Amino acid sequence: MTDVLIDLTDGVLQIRLNRPARKNALSQQMYRDMNAALQRAAEDSSIKVVLLQGGDDCFSAGNDLKDFLAAGVLDAEHPTVQFLYLLAQCPKPLIAAVSGLAIGIGTTALLHCDLVYAADSARFQLPFTQLGLCPEAASSLLLPRLVGYQRAAQYLLLGESFDAAQGYTMGLVNQVVTNAELDALAWQKAQQLAALPADAVQTSKALLKAGSQDVTATIAAELVQFQRLLDGDDCQQRIAGFFKR
Repeated sequence: MTDVLIDLTDGVLQIRLNRPARKNALSQQMYRDMNAALQRAAEDSSIKVVLLQGGDDCFSAGNDLKDFLAAGVLDAEHPTVQFLYLLAQCPKPLIAAVSGLAIGIGTTALLHCDLVYAADSARFQLPFTQLGLCPEAASSLLLPRLVGYQRAAQYLLLGESFDAAQGYTMGLVNQVVTNAELDALAWQKAQQLAALPADAVQTSKALLKAGSQDVTATIAAELVQFQRLLDGDDCQQRIAGFFKR
């Protein structure tokens, strides 16, 4: 069974994380599969919308740490790095449907989505400092822009979690529904977008994103510091402690 399910229906490319036994923790192969799908979406004119989904109980618990640590230096060939840039630069509308846990990149990836719908079970957390690390995916830029500096510091420095209702209040989430309603709502919104003139939608997205041209520079700057911290003693000790739990 594949850990990422890809389906194209009626102009909507669905990317569904499918590794429930590991709470959809992202492996490098999962990144490769998602990267191929995002590259396809960027190049294929028949794809109008990209829909990111997880399972009923978990969107994503973040990176699979053992697999991530074995993947080497965070350079341009690293699948995780490639994913960050492909997500940030995707020209097609991105919709996310989130239920259950959304940890680390499971939350920061949402900052690059155009529409985010969440089940009332959704729980978000950015525990980078707790692992001796720093923010990634341009979250050090995008989260303060979205929620204000102090609240961003609460989530990025302290690593405090927040629920779907708080995500809605701060503007990260467009709408909160029940788990049973989530997929239908996300599909409905994807179909609405897919039915609109593609050029108009993609041009409007490009204009909306024009003020965030420093996103790629921020991703690059964060990665330099992330790699430095990843190689440091504090991070290594905390990750070792994580595996002992």
